[in-house]
Amino acid sequence: MERMPDPNALRRVPVQQRSAERLTRILDACAEILDEDGYEQLTTRAVAARAAVPIGSVYRFFGNKRAMADALAQRNLDGYAGRIAERLTALPAADWRGVIDAVLDEYLAMRRSVPGFAFVDFGVPAALDDPNPKVADRLTGLLASHLGRAADDRLRRKVLVGVEATDALLQLAFRAEPSGDAGLIAEARELLHAYLGPALD
Repeated sequence: MERMPDPNALRRVPVQQRSAERLTRILDACAEILDEDGYEQLTTRAVAARAAVPIGSVYRFFGNKRAMADALAQRNLDGYAGRIAERLTALPAADWRGVIDAVLDEYLAMRRSVPGFAFVDFGVPAALDDPNPKVADRLTGLLASHLGRAADDRLRRKVLVGVEATDALLQLAFRAEPSGDAGLIAEARELLHAYLGPALD
């Protein structure tokens, strides 16, 4: 079941099924327009037209395009966490390489297949609030639960550094090649294994 965006990002939280479906259509349209035109060309009016809803329906949920993109980013993060959690159920806790690979592979799969993800993965472009600490917190919780250990400060710090370093490498990889430069992705995987492996072993 699809999770709704963070209620704090919405003007109004959908209560009825019809309203929730309309919100999903709005976010889907937002993602499609991002893929076609980029963030700068995204408008609430274009989203309303693509989603086949009145402009008032968009404003009922979102005050502006930034709020809409924030909600899409939150939906992406929830989807990413859900995909990782599902992958981890099939992995033994001792298989830390498999755990790290699952975290990276699910990001790559979403980057290549989820509409709008290349422009708004877990945060809005050029936003003042960096999404990486939020991503690291979600990953720390998932990893700690899977490994049967506390989500302590050391693990949080290690995961945050891993997220920051990998984010920089993957941005470079996808700038070099639309589907991701294989060599740079391999370097990111090697970096994660070397850095996070001792903390997860």
